[in-house]
Amino acid sequence: MTQVTHTIEYEYDYSQEKRRVFFLIDSKSFYASVESVQRGLNPLKSILMVMSEQANTNGGLVLAASPMAKKKLGISNVMRQRDVPDDPRLIKVQPRMNLYIQENLRINTIYLSYVDEFHLLPYSIDESILDMTDTWAFFGESPEIVARQIQERVRQETGIYLTVGIGDSPVLAKLALDIEAKHAKNLTGVWHYEDVPTKLWPITQLTDIWSIGKRTALKLEKMNIESIGDLAHQNPYIFKSKMGLIGEQLFALSWGVDRSDLTEVIVPKSKSYSNSQVLPRDYHKREEIETVIREISDQVASRIRSHNRQTTVVGLFIGYSFAEQDKKGHTGFKKHQRITATNDSQILMKTLVNLFEKHWHGEVIRHIGIDFGGLVDDVGIQLDLFSQPESLINSSKIDQVMDEIRKRFGSTAIVRAMSKTDGGTAIDRAKLVGGHNGGNTYE
Repeated sequence: MTQVTHTIEYEYDYSQEKRRVFFLIDSKSFYASVESVQRGLNPLKSILMVMSEQANTNGGLVLAASPMAKKKLGISNVMRQRDVPDDPRLIKVQPRMNLYIQENLRINTIYLSYVDEFHLLPYSIDESILDMTDTWAFFGESPEIVARQIQERVRQETGIYLTVGIGDSPVLAKLALDIEAKHAKNLTGVWHYEDVPTKLWPITQLTDIWSIGKRTALKLEKMNIESIGDLAHQNPYIFKSKMGLIGEQLFALSWGVDRSDLTEVIVPKSKSYSNSQVLPRDYHKREEIETVIREISDQVASRIRSHNRQTTVVGLFIGYSFAEQDKKGHTGFKKHQRITATNDSQILMKTLVNLFEKHWHGEVIRHIGIDFGGLVDDVGIQLDLFSQPESLINSSKIDQVMDEIRKRFGSTAIVRAMSKTDGGTAIDRAKLVGGHNGGNTYE
């Protein structure tokens, strides 16, 4: 990480900020660590990687690699199988998502010995945020000592090593985790407000900072912002006028300010339901592509019915294959269409297929996504002048029966005939968890 030196006096009045104690805890190389423990290996010493199935990723994709596999063989996450070194020391395993979920729950249960459920936020399958402000003093003389206790307990009970970022705010805890803890021998980093000028501002590789992607970094560089220190000393009002809401958020981040409350219940102003999938191979036949569109539409329609909702806006995303992207010069297309409120699978499948046929011109497809937005309460069947009421009522009854059967006996207990044809993916995908092999929780 490239850094420059700043000697700048404080300009932010931290006396107005509540000084809290947050732990952001990461299970180190989680998938690979779980698999190592299952084999009686030390997660920090094993040379192991978890790779997705070849069919889904055109040669397999590395989902996780142990620290030693990264160090000795240069393996990184999302590396393709074809780029993985052929080394006899390397252990290659398929993902077992059900096992990872089980271990994640075990670890979060341990966290609940230190905070209540309202002050614990599982951030992802391998990261959790703990607000330890009111509880750390019950367990040790300092937050660092308590963090060490948690690390040791999880290590003893699960075999997993934890990395812990401790901060006065959630964002400082996240920065302490990413910038310091992951490179420290004790796998712990501590950032206070007073550390911001010396630890945060000198960073010039802007994309090293959580929430700053390549596009945002490029915009900042065009504004002659070459470090986080430069960002912290922008005029906040002018900066927001140029960058919008994200400008306000980035300015707060540059000073380590984050007033998030884990106990606050957030009700989204709007919501949509969606699903997408990377196809197991390149699809070029219209009927096969439309089969998958119908399958995903049916699945998402079932979800909105389960929440007693109807959609008034449908969205379709079509992603081209790599070769097609090079040929066309773009990744695909996304289209939306307003419709009369409905959650009828047949109507939604037909609408999405028609939308596809309108905009598809024979391109080779590898990615399909469906989105239902503009949700309204399900107040019953909306009749129209162009459909027979009996047909709409019967279709609704069929949807309800299928939903009930799938709820009781599983998603593959009843499938539409189209899923048995060439191109259908619903049956195979029902076996996956998070898009990957669920696997057994033991071998």
